[in-house]
Amino acid sequence: MARLIDLSVTVDTSTLSPPSTNLRVEVTPHRRGPGFWQVSSVHQSLHTGAHIDSPLHVFKDGITTAEISLEQVTGEALVVDLSFVGANHKITIDDLRRGGGERVKPGHIVLLRTGWSDTMYGKWPDYFTQSPFFPPESAEWLVARGPKSIGFDFFEEYCARLPDFTSEDFPMHRVILGAGIVIMEGLTNLGALPPRPLSFFAPFYKIAGTEGAPARFFAAVEGG
Repeated sequence: MARLIDLSVTVDTSTLSPPSTNLRVEVTPHRRGPGFWQVSSVHQSLHTGAHIDSPLHVFKDGITTAEISLEQVTGEALVVDLSFVGANHKITIDDLRRGGGERVKPGHIVLLRTGWSDTMYGKWPDYFTQSPFFPPESAEWLVARGPKSIGFDFFEEYCARLPDFTSEDFPMHRVILGAGIVIMEGLTNLGALPPRPLSFFAPFYKIAGTEGAPARFFAAVEGG
């Protein structure tokens, strides 16, 4: 039987969304008596924690998350090991090659592992402002290899950490989402995955009209 490995960061009431909105997760329990009964409501950015991005995030006429098929976030995944990079590192094409990026084939789900979320998620604002980042030229190199989705365990868009960015300052998102490739953010624990291709799943909340949706990332690994 396959072993399931959870790859999602956890959110709680101390979790913040990216600096663009800087929203804290708010959880409100609603209860009734005389016994115990609870229904909670949540207020948060859809770009908090483990989530996916659709093209509507940066393209006015882009498709919504509800229009993304499950096939695009399910399938054979490959980890590109970038665990040698540190804070504020600009991930280059040579880095991608060193991490095994040339093994990416059309239709793969690519998981970029730096280990940043393992140690820095929850340390605000440093998680966002000191993260390694992924420039558009590296995105173009990876996109040319034909993956159907790309996952990050770090805060990959450099301009998103700046207080005065504009809507035109998301070049990496434009490269990836413009190619019809799903972006997955908030991955963690990628070091628990083997170097060989594996089965990956990213079910997400299907909300009409949105550019982002909470997701639960996990992998199924056969054997040891």
